[in-house]
Amino acid sequence: MSSLFLVYAAEYIINQGTFEIIWFKDMSWSMAVQYRVYQVVYQVGVTISRSSASFIHIKQIHILSILQCVNLVFFALEARFAFTPHISIIILLILWEGLLGGACYVNAFYAIYQQVPHYKREYALGLASVSDSMGIVCAGILATVLHNYICKFRV
Repeated sequence: MSSLFLVYAAEYIINQGTFEIIWFKDMSWSMAVQYRVYQVVYQVGVTISRSSASFIHIKQIHILSILQCVNLVFFALEARFAFTPHISIIILLILWEGLLGGACYVNAFYAIYQQVPHYKREYALGLASVSDSMGIVCAGILATVLHNYICKFRV
């Protein structure tokens, strides 16, 4: 369940620590509108991937966690240096972020259902739920630190 912890930690650090500082000044959308678009696109990605368990099964969910950590590095660098030329690139990457998080979640629970013996399943489901929740809690703390650090350099 370390994959769930890691994917959720990276995901929520991105969402809570970088989204509100990634904005494009040279467009008609305000900073607030851009942030709301980011949140909607992220949720669309999560919804799509969580709805895909009937069609797509990923057994190597640790790869999703690694990719989400790559996303975290990208978004942290983007928040600090603002190097992406257009918002559409950010929107696509946010959709990707949501797809990765939702896919890790649904495939972790699918794996529990498929692989864990019935008498251990309730424990495994509880452990998985705690893992993603702990990832979110840790992300809240780390996102605050990251956000404050990046804001020291941004004008």
